Amino acid sequence: MQTILGANGQIAEELTRYLHDNITHDLRLVSRHPTKVHETDQLFQANLMDADATAAAVEDSDIAYLTVGLPIDSALWEQQFPVMMTNTIAACQKHGTKLVFFDNTYMYPRTSTPQTEDTAFEPIGRKATVRAQIATMLLDQMRAGTIEAVICRAPEFYGPGKTKSLTNSAVFDRINQGKRPMVPISAHTRRSIIWTPDASRAMGLIGNTPDAYGQTWHLPIDPDRQTYANMIAIASEVTGRKIPYTTVPETVFKLGALVNASVKEANELMPRYRQDNIFDSTKFATRFPDFTVTTYRKGITEILKA
Repeated sequence: MQTILGANGQIAEELTRYLHDNITHDLRLVSRHPTKVHETDQLFQANLMDADATAAAVEDSDIAYLTVGLPIDSALWEQQFPVMMTNTIAACQKHGTKLVFFDNTYMYPRTSTPQTEDTAFEPIGRKATVRAQIATMLLDQMRAGTIEAVICRAPEFYGPGKTKSLTNSAVFDRINQGKRPMVPISAHTRRSIIWTPDASRAMGLIGNTPDAYGQTWHLPIDPDRQTYANMIAIASEVTGRKIPYTTVPETVFKLGALVNASVKEANELMPRYRQDNIFDSTKFATRFPDFTVTTYRKGITEILKA
């Protein structure tokens, strides 16, 4: 049995498909309102804020994947993510279940220095602090040998379906709607964004590779980093029309944060767009050389042709 905690988001759905097609049909999907991806999927309704419910959800599982996401709300993250991680670790320890944690890069330094699995955490802001906290909680247990676990870390998303990210909503969704894309801060800094199906496939592969445990892995991205200007140029080629764009300066986000709660939450992330963002997934490429990474051109084409 393999169990997905936080099922039915885009990452979890793609993970479910990968596991079903390549590993096992014995899958349990856990969330407050789980829905099937395949007829054989087992549904388990649970709130991961409840320790007993989390333990029951993990019972009889060989591997559990923690893929839960929350709305971009600092207070909600502070209240819920540490509790969910505590409950998940305890559940996996109780049942002898391996844990695969899907993580992000918010806690990394806001610099152009390439980010590797050994990059030290330098969280700035409430959301980054929470992400550093929960990753460290798991790392401490891994180092202590109390749990067999692995951390799979991904940068910002782009992708099909229900993929939620600033790049999708501000750039590609607007292009599909016939609107001018809005580029945050700079169109000329190199970005590292991951195709969501690649992230899920790679996480499923790592989770079913015994010698991958006890480590942090950067999930695979196209190493040919693109700027937003380049990505929009590719979109112009794909659609056959010239696509103009607007660059939104950081001052606009700062002013918007004064009057709009959603902009205020997003404003914490804006400094990451000032300079190149180089997420290095060489370790994964070296260990799994047969894994095919989706190129930015192919991914952009799929989004715009959908």
